[in-house]
Amino acid sequence: MFLGTHTPRLDDKGRLFLPAKFRDRLATGLVVTRGQERCLYVFPLETFTQIATDMQKAPTSSRAARDYMRVFLSGASDEIPDKQGRVTIPAALRQYAGLSKDCTVIGAGNRLEVWDSQAWTDYLAATEQAFSDQSDEVIPGLM
Repeated sequence: MFLGTHTPRLDDKGRLFLPAKFRDRLATGLVVTRGQERCLYVFPLETFTQIATDMQKAPTSSRAARDYMRVFLSGASDEIPDKQGRVTIPAALRQYAGLSKDCTVIGAGNRLEVWDSQAWTDYLAATEQAFSDQSDEVIPGLM
């Protein structure tokens, strides 16, 4: 499970240092793709493969399913981190997420999310109160 918040930087070549605690899990391959709220999702290759397989079970007659799969899968890029734990973020994905040098990488359970640090700060400011107020309504009986 991916947990925590980390603040690596993008280098001039568009490479991101993966947080050390996640490198072993991602060393054999990962997939970076568009996430929601203009962040990037980073999945271990095997997790992404399962998600993509499950997506293909959706009916192609559903326009919403087609649209979602098109956006999600067309932005996907499979990568293998280098020996220093860096992964290249393709230019189109950097642009989609508005990534600059300062990034925030958060653990989100089965994936990492990569955010522009200012966008993450703004998102947190806008959603923290709702998180506090709605815990029981969103996931009843969890805690």
